[in-house]
Amino acid sequence: MNDKVDIFVKNMDLTDNLKEYIDKKIPRLERYLDQIDETRIDLAYVKTTREADCRFVAQITLRGRGFILRAEERAIEIKPAIDMVIDKIERQIERYKGKKYSNRPTSSMAEDIMMEEEEVEDVQPLIARRKTFTLAPMDEMEAIEQMNLLGHEDFFIFYNAQTSSINVLYKRRDGTYGIIQPKLG
Repeated sequence: MNDKVDIFVKNMDLTDNLKEYIDKKIPRLERYLDQIDETRIDLAYVKTTREADCRFVAQITLRGRGFILRAEERAIEIKPAIDMVIDKIERQIERYKGKKYSNRPTSSMAEDIMMEEEEVEDVQPLIARRKTFTLAPMDEMEAIEQMNLLGHEDFFIFYNAQTSSINVLYKRRDGTYGIIQPKLG
C-alpha cells in the first residue's frame, strides 16, 4: 500500500487530532487490498444541506492499477462520517476482489469466493412494500406544487401532460428541482 495519503478539506480545518484519527483508520484498508497506489480523502463541511445531520461529508478515493474505488458518506460529525466511509469502501474492496478473482479461481480461492457469495446472498435487497397510485396529467409547475403540498421531500412521480410521458421530479441539494424523463431502450 502506498504510505502517502492525500487529505483535502473544504470549509473546515484539518486538526492534528483529526489527522491522527485518519492515519489510524486508513491502514485497515491494507488488509483488504495491497495494490493501492493512491489514497485521497476529501473532508468537507456543507452548510447548504437540507438536513442538519448530513453536513459533514467524507469521501475516499482509492486508485490502483486497473481500478478506482470511491465512497462517500455524510453525518452530523466528521469522525462518524469517516468511520462510515471506511466501512463502505471496505465493502467495495471486497466486492472488487470477488469480481477480480472470480474469473480465475483456484481451489482455495473458489472456497473463499463461495463463502463471500454466501455472505452476499444474505444481504440481497428485499421488496418489503409495493404501492400503486393513479397519475393525473399535469405540467411541471403543477408537479412542483403538488410535491410540496404532499410533503414529498425527495421525489415525485407524475404524468407530464406536455410530453405525454411519466416523469420523476426531484429536489436537488441546492434547492432547485430536476426532472428525469425515462425512455425505453
